[in-house]
Amino acid sequence: MSPAAVLAAGLTALDLNLAEGASEKLLEYLALIDKWNRVYNLTAVRARESMVTQHLLDSLSVVPHLTGTTLLDVGSGAGLPGIPLALARPDSRVMLLESNAKKSAFLKQAAIELELSNVEVTQARVETWIAPHRYDCVISRAFASLAEFAASSGRHAADDGVLAAMKGTYPQDELDRLPASHRVIFTIRLEVPELHAERHLVLMRRG
Repeated sequence: MSPAAVLAAGLTALDLNLAEGASEKLLEYLALIDKWNRVYNLTAVRARESMVTQHLLDSLSVVPHLTGTTLLDVGSGAGLPGIPLALARPDSRVMLLESNAKKSAFLKQAAIELELSNVEVTQARVETWIAPHRYDCVISRAFASLAEFAASSGRHAADDGVLAAMKGTYPQDELDRLPASHRVIFTIRLEVPELHAERHLVLMRRG
């Protein structure tokens, strides 16, 4: 199937109805990754159809489990999951935080070319970054262990906000090492269409 067909089938399987034009922008986003990947090595995934599954659908699988209108994507890399989430939730405000200069340059260019008015990009390390405000949701995808994520990023979540960690297999060892400063709200297994690998989402809160 073409990337467009894979995306359409995946959105149907996830029961996601995106705003008009969002699917096209998601595919434009992949084209940008493909273009910049030749120089900046943004992702090891090269085939466009695989990118749809492993990047777009994987990111979008968390949409039903997120609440709030402000989101911080820590260690955004190529913009995952932040850019797909910004396209799926156009009423939200999304901050992409990335310490790598080349990846930050890509994120800024992607936000411009895709006309993402609800996206901001900041180049900084999360440990030292001074945020303009705290966020309803602070999310990471393959960024760090749960304990490290809580320690580095927890202060950026609002009092009633959540930390959302996207993981592969069920992270029992990491859950066992979670500090007392944070508690797990729930851990859910994500079903990503056509992805033959385990995915989980861990939602945590301070206290």
